[in-house]
Amino acid sequence: MEIRGPVLLPARRTDIELRTLDELTLVGELAEPAEREAVATLVTLHPLPTAGGFMDSHILRKAAARLPALADLAVLRFNTRGTTSPRGTSQGAFDGGRAEAFDLAAAMEFVRERQLPRPWLVGWSFGTELALKYGRDHDIEGVILLSPPLHRATDAEVAAWAGTGRRMVVLVPELDDYLRPAEARERFAGVPEASLIAVEGGKHLWVGESQTRRVLTEIVAAVNPDALPLPTEWDGETA
Repeated sequence: MEIRGPVLLPARRTDIELRTLDELTLVGELAEPAEREAVATLVTLHPLPTAGGFMDSHILRKAAARLPALADLAVLRFNTRGTTSPRGTSQGAFDGGRAEAFDLAAAMEFVRERQLPRPWLVGWSFGTELALKYGRDHDIEGVILLSPPLHRATDAEVAAWAGTGRRMVVLVPELDDYLRPAEARERFAGVPEASLIAVEGGKHLWVGESQTRRVLTEIVAAVNPDALPLPTEWDGETA
């Protein structure tokens, strides 16, 4: 069977709740390899909820559907405050990236409590802003930024990553609506740890199976390169 679209590969999937410092409950899911321990953990941060972003935004959903089986990665997804998905609605209200700092902190506390290995932040669009603004406060190996708009994260907040020892992988679509590769190179030039990957033909929403596979491949290349190349077919049962 070809691995594409909504295919759901085997994993241990657990509905979870996160509790924030300002006493909100956020809903989410943890997907882990079905029969092995994870080698690393992806803490995902979804696109802008006021523009339809949520924990099931397709790249994050497909990461959780495929990467526990294909790359031995744990994938944590959750709805930030006030965001709704089929999993449910997180308490609170959207705060434009300010109080969402508490949401990321709650996710990282969950990672610590569960002793999940080698956490990385994977932000997409609005999620990259949260990763850049608040990720340095947490014990992570690195950040993977998908389509960063750099609307809310300031130049000073970006520059503050220099010298932190955390890896930074920046995937910039050639045809992005907000930040294209040439400008992105300028905006991230002060961060030696940043590896900027310009994706030819890519767009902000990474629509299509070829774009999905490219994004998931770059994530795995950063976090668990021994799992490459990712298979495009699956012989076993699906979930």
